[in-house]
Amino acid sequence: MKNPLHYQLSEYDCGPTSMLNAISFLFEREDIPPEIIRNIMLYSLDCYGAGGAFGKSGTSRTAMMFLSNWLDGYGQTCSLPISSSYIAGKSVYIGSESLINDTLRRHGAVVVRLHYEGEHYVLLTGEREGKILLFDPWFEEPENSSDTFSLDYSPEKPQASGSIIRESGSAEHAGDSRHVPEADISGQFEDSGIIVTTDHPFEYNRIIPASVFNRETHDFYALGETERREAVLLFNNRTKLTAENTIEYFI
Repeated sequence: MKNPLHYQLSEYDCGPTSMLNAISFLFEREDIPPEIIRNIMLYSLDCYGAGGAFGKSGTSRTAMMFLSNWLDGYGQTCSLPISSSYIAGKSVYIGSESLINDTLRRHGAVVVRLHYEGEHYVLLTGEREGKILLFDPWFEEPENSSDTFSLDYSPEKPQASGSIIRESGSAEHAGDSRHVPEADISGQFEDSGIIVTTDHPFEYNRIIPASVFNRETHDFYALGETERREAVLLFNNRTKLTAENTIEYFI
């Protein structure tokens, strides 16, 4: 049985939440060993915030790289058929030759660092007609509790002053403290190609045009500067499409 994907519990844990969501997306609940859950939490939230508060600047790139390597080693030596690889820099982009797109086509999942008023980790779970299916662990309630709404990511449209307030910190981590006043949310979710949905809790809550990601800006869901990009590619080796097990891999 699969579990619904879940939202972060605090303003800092987008990294471990997205990694745990990747495990939940790829594996049945009864197949997930407690050691996986324990170590994802143990090795993340490693950055110090203002005043030396541990964990209040989220999860570092180093921690995500370590987690990826640990998960891959776990899959090679233990019972869970998981494989994981870490990519960074020029390898992190959306496109027909991208390792990210290849992972999604082969039924894998991708945890990627991008921008959402600060560096932020999310989970990519699929692609469809030039769009990426994504689960963002940062919960925002749709206006009037409707099922879907749109997010305006256009760089030409300025953000409302004071719409999102975040705690400053090093650019080496993701998961900064943020507060989105409820009255300001509705003005940011209008007339755009980014769709937020609550209809697919086991897979995604965003449908985002592929063109949004490759911008070297800090706009909504942009991957940002090439040299600062990173992603973790994960597979359930039992469901991974390969040249040997299906013709679908070539299509």
